[in-house]
Amino acid sequence: MSIIAVVDYNMGNLRSVTQALQHVVPANTEVKITANADDVLKADRVVFPGQGAARDCMSELQKCGLTDVVLEAAKTKPFLGICMGMQVLMRHSEENGGVDCMGLYQGQVRHFAGVIGRTDASGERLKIPHMGWNNIQHTQDHPLWKGIDSGSRFYFVHSYFVEPDDPSLVAGTTEYGIRYASAIAKDNVFAIQSHPEKSADGGLQLLRNFTQWDGQS
Repeated sequence: MSIIAVVDYNMGNLRSVTQALQHVVPANTEVKITANADDVLKADRVVFPGQGAARDCMSELQKCGLTDVVLEAAKTKPFLGICMGMQVLMRHSEENGGVDCMGLYQGQVRHFAGVIGRTDASGERLKIPHMGWNNIQHTQDHPLWKGIDSGSRFYFVHSYFVEPDDPSLVAGTTEYGIRYASAIAKDNVFAIQSHPEKSADGGLQLLRNFTQWDGQS
């Protein structure tokens, strides 16, 4: 029996992610929502979702005793970060006046308001948060993009975006006033800003690819 652990640290509704995974997992695979460190470390794959504010996210991880556990999982097994679960992999976030994050990767999380004009090239007013469907252009040939065309549309809800110091981390980009990193990948880690569980066929295909991925890019 293969186990996919969905990390529960009180930051967001995990049911939709879990149900989407259950829809696409291979036979003899269990999807398990858990806040237990041993469950996470023993799992074959780990999904790290999240919603809300970076400071709250880091605080809840610490309260649950999961900060080091999640970092260890991200270093040792196929690992999927979603939304806030992507952002806090960076070293620092501008949110809440500045928050030190997990620091798996060097880089920062920036607010859209600090870098974009209030209208796009067509003159349409841009709103924050960036909410709704948008394209992701692939910048890496990655196993999690298998069966998903570059430029496919995914569902987003966020006001902050990651800016990794190392551009080779970027696996996908999206345009919203600026072109920003909407997916990153290195070794056994893939993380995405959008919500694949809400992104129809493309999102389900990405989750399906993850359930079969051995962590090799």
